Amino acid sequence: MEAFTGLSIVIIIAVVLFLILFTYFVPVGLYITAYFSGVKLKIFKDLVGMRLRKVSPYIIVRSQISGAKAGIELDTSLLEAHYLAGGNVVNVVNALISASKADLELSFEKAAAIDLAGRNVLEAVQMSVLPKVIETPLVSAVAKDGIQLKAIARITVRANLERLVGGANEATILARVGEGIVSTIGSSNSHKDVLENPDSISKVVLAKGLDSGTAFEILSIDIADVDVGTNIGAILQTDQAEADLKVARAKAEERRAAAVALEQEMIAEVAKMKAKVVEAEAEIPLAMADAFRNGNLGVMDYYKIKNIQSDTDMRSSIAKPDKDKETGDGKPS
Repeated sequence: MEAFTGLSIVIIIAVVLFLILFTYFVPVGLYITAYFSGVKLKIFKDLVGMRLRKVSPYIIVRSQISGAKAGIELDTSLLEAHYLAGGNVVNVVNALISASKADLELSFEKAAAIDLAGRNVLEAVQMSVLPKVIETPLVSAVAKDGIQLKAIARITVRANLERLVGGANEATILARVGEGIVSTIGSSNSHKDVLENPDSISKVVLAKGLDSGTAFEILSIDIADVDVGTNIGAILQTDQAEADLKVARAKAEERRAAAVALEQEMIAEVAKMKAKVVEAEAEIPLAMADAFRNGNLGVMDYYKIKNIQSDTDMRSSIAKPDKDKETGDGKPS
């Protein structure tokens, strides 16, 4: 009796384990749901095979059920391959359903490629149906009259499913539009022309085909706000005038320093000449004494020289102005 009881327990455990493994490898409930949803599957080839291939049957089968209900026939092998490649099967199927409802042409291969490229294919399809508005940051530009303008633009874009793989993102659109705004304002003769017709900016920028090579199609560019900034031209002229003034002052200081240096050189030369004259005059008494000793100069000759010197001093005194005659040296007595 005890042996029979032990055998029964082993059998029960074996049956339980078998049922657990069977329900794991053969999701009967999922098979029944797929069958009544119109999705034809084979238990061992499809469901059990998915388990052995490390593929989640719930994701694959439920995606097939969603596609079947939307009238889209999906290949099980393609769904498994996309799952094994690391793609988002549910997102791809939902994108296919949205594209079908919106009458957009989108194949499973294209949707899978977009998904594997790292883009949200469902969001791209939704953006194709409902365009998105992106706003540029504040763009500053200067017109030809030197007045700065600050503009903000709103860009309405629609996803281009054909260029979504390998196409540039929103940052490229914003950069190109900003560049176009700067170029258009910079080519305007006056800032008043831009303020009077802000739509001229959007027309010129839109005509340049800025969506080339991007994952989007630009539908419209609208100037949301234009403000007048600073007078850049006046600031530049003022800075230039200050720079010219500094240069002129530097040159004048250079000329003044050169004149002062020349004056100092002339004063030094005059001082040297005076020193030489004083030195020469100091040698005259020595020369006269030597002439007396050698008999080359007599007493009468000496008196004649003194008379000539006195006559010269008198003439010099007479030639001076009246205010200097009292002292003879131009100083008050």
